[in-house]
Amino acid sequence: MATATAERGQVIARARAARQARSLAVIAVLAVILFVTFCVSLSLGDFKIPVIDVVKTLFGAGDKATEFIVNRLRLPRALTGILVGAALGMSGAIFQSVARNPLASPDIIGVTYGASAFAVFAIITLGLTGTAVSALAIAGALLTAFIMYLLAWRRGVSSYRLILVGIGIGAIATSLTSYLLTKARVEVAQQALIWLTGSLNGRDWSNVRSLAITLVVLTPAMILLVNRLRILQLGDETAYGLGLRVEWARLGLIVVAVLLAAIATAAAGPIAFVAFVAAPIARRLTRSPGPALITSALIGALVVALSDLIAQHALGDTQLPVGVVTGVVGAPYLMFLLARTNRVGSGG
Repeated sequence: MATATAERGQVIARARAARQARSLAVIAVLAVILFVTFCVSLSLGDFKIPVIDVVKTLFGAGDKATEFIVNRLRLPRALTGILVGAALGMSGAIFQSVARNPLASPDIIGVTYGASAFAVFAIITLGLTGTAVSALAIAGALLTAFIMYLLAWRRGVSSYRLILVGIGIGAIATSLTSYLLTKARVEVAQQALIWLTGSLNGRDWSNVRSLAITLVVLTPAMILLVNRLRILQLGDETAYGLGLRVEWARLGLIVVAVLLAAIATAAAGPIAFVAFVAAPIARRLTRSPGPALITSALIGALVVALSDLIAQHALGDTQLPVGVVTGVVGAPYLMFLLARTNRVGSGG
């Protein structure tokens, strides 16, 4: 009996070690691909720069002209895209893990729609710009999540109820946004529409600093909550049995996920489907049942970086908002997921 138990323990330990090794290998490969994409995006533009010169400039060995183009003109946009993608990737991973449902991402259940509605209100009705619009977008995301949680509460929050309530609130927020756009002057509505599509145009170092500071502040909270997230994935009854205060843990995780989505939306607008696709891809690559937050962050950053590269250079002189490209990629995946869940009868 003892021998059989020891053998099972060894098998489990070997499987866990193999999974960790695979996860580290995936993270390393994704980091290399992201860095290459990052350097290529910095090399392309009206004035093309060899990638090797971009790398030298990033490490402080470039000439003055190259440093000006790379560090002052192109680097803030590229870094903003990477940080936005990482924040959205982690937000989607937390939401989907808490709800145990692949549809539970901030751009599906209404969080980013609430942020968008408040931002459009700030632009059109209040005439605000810049940081004030970003602040109201964050407030809108938090208020939307608060209302969603209250409406979904029935002696606890079930994942399907949270998703359905979120979709409903998102529809209301979208309707309010559309109403505001119909009442606006053409030039103001055009400004709001550019923001609503999700764009990295004109991003500067203030956006990078805001994103970086917020991510640094939220990182300790994610580290503290990640073990609770793994326990929550076992189911509420098991989590209660292990002594976890389920609703408080779930609420804390939702707050962190909402803040991640909010700062990303405030910085670049509601870039569609990044949070939705990052975590499933990460789990498939790592073959891990856990949240895979680091891998999800790298996938999200890579999706935004590649999409922005395509948006800027695929159509010659015509530049597209990055949200257009992510929408083209993400919408078919959403339809595939809905068709698959409907086919297997898993609902929601």
